[in-house]
Amino acid sequence: MSNNESINGDMSKFVSVDTNSMKWQESPSGTVWRKRLHLVGPSEAGQVTSLVMYEANADFHAHAHPGGEEILVLGGTFSDERGDFTAGTYLLNPEGYEHTPFSKEGGLIFVKLRQYPGQDRSQIIVESQDKDWIESTVPGISIKMLYSEHNYPEEVSLQKWGKGISPGKLTYPDGAEILILKGNLQDEFGSYSEMTWLRYPAGALHTPVSPEGCELYIKRGGVSSLDRT
Repeated sequence: MSNNESINGDMSKFVSVDTNSMKWQESPSGTVWRKRLHLVGPSEAGQVTSLVMYEANADFHAHAHPGGEEILVLGGTFSDERGDFTAGTYLLNPEGYEHTPFSKEGGLIFVKLRQYPGQDRSQIIVESQDKDWIESTVPGISIKMLYSEHNYPEEVSLQKWGKGISPGKLTYPDGAEILILKGNLQDEFGSYSEMTWLRYPAGALHTPVSPEGCELYIKRGGVSSLDRT
């Protein structure tokens, strides 16, 4: 019998998850809690996208990252052997990286595990809170680039949209994921509040607009290469 699990594992479908309506689930650490938005594979060894909350003085055992790891610190402080990372810090740990994460004051992070294969990927630390917003080609939308690397399909950025702004019709040849960090977003498929996670399949089209303005985490590319059920 397979021990594989699936949460939103069909990569051909659009997914919208309001994380505010989810309950925190305990992790093996006992002091680290999670909301799993996506999982394909074994419960503790599959490809997974989660919100993860560290209690004050929480820690996690030393572990490696086959398939890499992506982290965006949303609140509090996330720490490991390299230092303390506050809200706005973006980390990409390449395949095989090992660390022992912890948090002295507690923290909230957005995490993607085993979704960045490739041993020659760079290790990235971007303290986006110290970066200026750069105006995009669309008036009213500013960007902070977090990750883009030659020979790999993913492009990750933070974006800030003004009130009532729309970039027009967007297409995602290799899919996209969005986490609404502040404000709200609407498109043909629905209306989404703060801390809603969206995944668009390869080839998706939509025309988003932000009635109140918003800040977004956006990952373009890589969806079609993920494991699926």
